Amino acid sequence: MRCLFMYNPVSGRGRIAKKADYIVRKLQEKYDTVDVYATKGVGDMERAAHEAAHKYDAIIFSGGDGSFNEVVQGIGALECPPELGYIPSGTVNDIAHSLGIPKGLKKAVKTVLTGDNVLVDCMKVNERYAMYVVAAGAFTSASYMTPQAQKKRIGRIAYGLEGIKKNLRFEVFDVTVRSGDYEVKTPSVLVVFMNGKCVAGIKLNKHGSMADGKIEFAAIRQKENPNLFRRIRAFFALVHLFIFGYRVKDKLITKFSASEFEIETDDNVVWNFDGEKGISGKVRVCVLPKKINMIVPKGRKNI
Repeated sequence: MRCLFMYNPVSGRGRIAKKADYIVRKLQEKYDTVDVYATKGVGDMERAAHEAAHKYDAIIFSGGDGSFNEVVQGIGALECPPELGYIPSGTVNDIAHSLGIPKGLKKAVKTVLTGDNVLVDCMKVNERYAMYVVAAGAFTSASYMTPQAQKKRIGRIAYGLEGIKKNLRFEVFDVTVRSGDYEVKTPSVLVVFMNGKCVAGIKLNKHGSMADGKIEFAAIRQKENPNLFRRIRAFFALVHLFIFGYRVKDKLITKFSASEFEIETDDNVVWNFDGEKGISGKVRVCVLPKKINMIVPKGRKNI
């Protein structure tokens, strides 16, 4: 079997670059051929993954959630993509947490060598793809606006500081969500679609699954032109959601699950795809069941 090992030399404070030789030696225990590629910038992993999918049986890659998203963008349109092995090295690693892939390098490599292949879902958003979360509104820009140098220096705290700096106003935007016969139209401060268990390092959707053909949706509603009290109330609804999870009951939170959604919103509303800046405005979000051939820890249940 032929394998390509790709890694983001910037992710994880550069530790993967220092361990690349070790990783290659271990991968050679499983694969007949192991080629190596270090990405050169944003979007490079997507391009490399797309090209590699036609040449290799497996793509093993290291990086954060953004790197994972790039790989999915690169292979999402393919009918039979290669198997994926993931060595997490980002700041938060939500996808790894959802799949049970250990963050420790040696354990993650062992998972690639000895793990089980499982077909997991991903999401399609218009003509793009996302693995675990699609979101817009409060705090969602922090993951892609936070400077890399700051993430290296203080880790995930950097996201919180960026979010506080840019998002405390809780700007309100109109959203209409349709799924089958169901329709909800409401001004909101946060809209989120979840395929994974973890978002922003928190088990926001701990009872969710990446292999059930469903997407969980939640929106924090808000009045147009809210007064100070309503702004504070929306903030506590968000805190409530992130502390107690998706199944929390809150009068300001609308939530349900489905396999397909249509969302109408303003053209200036920017969507976050797996922590990366995505497209803007109206979107159609649907699940692609069992699309990704993923290597997960042996015997792992509740994917």
